[in-house]
Amino acid sequence: MIRSTAKAMALGTKLRAVREAAGVGQRELARLTGIHAATMNRYESGERPPSEEATILILDTLGVVGPECDEILELVRDDPAKGSAWLAVGLPEQRVQLDALLQIEQLATEIIDVSPLVVPGLLQSSGYTRAIMRGGAVPESEIETRVAIRMGRRDVLTRSRPVRYTALMGNHVMRQQFGGPAARVEQLDHLRKMAELPNVELRIFPIDAGWHAALHGPFSLITIGGSETIVHLENHASGLFIQEKDMVAVFQEVVERVTEISVDPEFSA
Repeated sequence: MIRSTAKAMALGTKLRAVREAAGVGQRELARLTGIHAATMNRYESGERPPSEEATILILDTLGVVGPECDEILELVRDDPAKGSAWLAVGLPEQRVQLDALLQIEQLATEIIDVSPLVVPGLLQSSGYTRAIMRGGAVPESEIETRVAIRMGRRDVLTRSRPVRYTALMGNHVMRQQFGGPAARVEQLDHLRKMAELPNVELRIFPIDAGWHAALHGPFSLITIGGSETIVHLENHASGLFIQEKDMVAVFQEVVERVTEISVDPEFSA
């Protein structure tokens, strides 16, 4: 089996989306293209990325043209089975990477977020998210859609088989006033409720703990199936997935050190 990469998962998600948009079932597409049904399933799951020739055949069969076709072919030509780091620079590729992140979160068995300055996305209330997006100059016409996507991501914490989740946050996070007092109260109340879940652990690293590696910036450590671990980092202009084991181990060590100095949160408003 070819080891899945974040980019292969993004490609699979795109192929499934265009197939469903065309109203064609997976087995029907396999029949139309002559690709084995099991192979088609591996393509869409990201387990086995298709060749450029197979991708062109699929897109032609589905009638996919224009920018959407170009975007998918660019993913294929960048060889999603090769390497283990994926840097996405600029909004178009960041959106593709977000698709992969959403799929990876759904597959995850454990997620650890290290976030020194803001509440991690999986724990944000709608008012808090809205305030961050307005402060980040997100176009007003896009804000509600983005808020809905982020709120939907939280389902992994409360579904029937929820992900094990740990948030390691800086003490400043508990004192912020993003969106004003009402939004702060809403956010603290949501954190309190999430902390009561048996699969969720919230920890705070204090401001007097001195320098430590978490202050370099936020990241997510995502484990799939108890074995495959992926690191995700992002800023306002780029996103990065890392899967190379030696590099992942560096972030795992950061989590261990930060956990040692972290304490239980206080939810007083």
